[in-house]
Amino acid sequence: MRAAHTALDEAIASVTDISQALAVRNLSFSYGLKPVLSGVTIEVAPGSFTVLLGPNGAGKTTLFSLITRLLEPGPGAISIQGLDVVGTGSRALAPIGIVFQQATLDLDLSVEQNLRYFAALHGLDRRLSDTRIAEALGALSMSDRRQSRVRELSGGQRRRVEIARAFLPKPRLLLLDEPTVGLDIPTRAAIVEHMHAICREQSVAVLWATHLIDEVHDDDSIVVLDAGRVVGRGSVAEIVQQAGVESLGEAFNRLTVGKAGNV
Repeated sequence: MRAAHTALDEAIASVTDISQALAVRNLSFSYGLKPVLSGVTIEVAPGSFTVLLGPNGAGKTTLFSLITRLLEPGPGAISIQGLDVVGTGSRALAPIGIVFQQATLDLDLSVEQNLRYFAALHGLDRRLSDTRIAEALGALSMSDRRQSRVRELSGGQRRRVEIARAFLPKPRLLLLDEPTVGLDIPTRAAIVEHMHAICREQSVAVLWATHLIDEVHDDDSIVVLDAGRVVGRGSVAEIVQQAGVESLGEAFNRLTVGKAGNV
């Protein structure tokens, strides 16, 4: 029994790297006998924009669920700002904000009511929540829809409200799982630009999961995930060089064995 504890202690010690906003080391996970992630290692530096690029079914949502403890992590280790998510629980998760792939807003409440409810869950008093709601909506060009019912908003506007909500606790790490799914190209582009600008201006670390390469900027860090394994990592230029091709689209198709249909 002591040997098992020693191995666990060593795994936790190896991942507590305060130089990284997020560190995932050798993480594996299975649903029953079906492996979903195999030895995944990812690092997200403070203030950086990292794109987790992979086709549908690559394991991106499962990875996010493990990071946020919606699923119990399997072999491997995960830390946020140096704190192990298994060993320290809510303390490790406190600095993060998350936008899930599935919408979670109450359609019959106003934008402000949705945000105020979330702020209350995080223990923010009325004055502080008012300030942060105004800041978050302003940053996402949604101030004029503060009193609108969510049901009245477009898909892109609802996504902006969900992103604004994630910013209320002032996260140092923001996780976004396919946040532009189902949106038209101009709306997707606007949200991607907003998030890159916020990352730069507020020094928030971002992990952005997508299967769409047009959401990648040239200066982003990229982790390519396919069938639960990391098959490429680096800058756009490095990924292209690793694949031995001329463009990121070609590299993505080659690294994911041609599964990526969205270019």
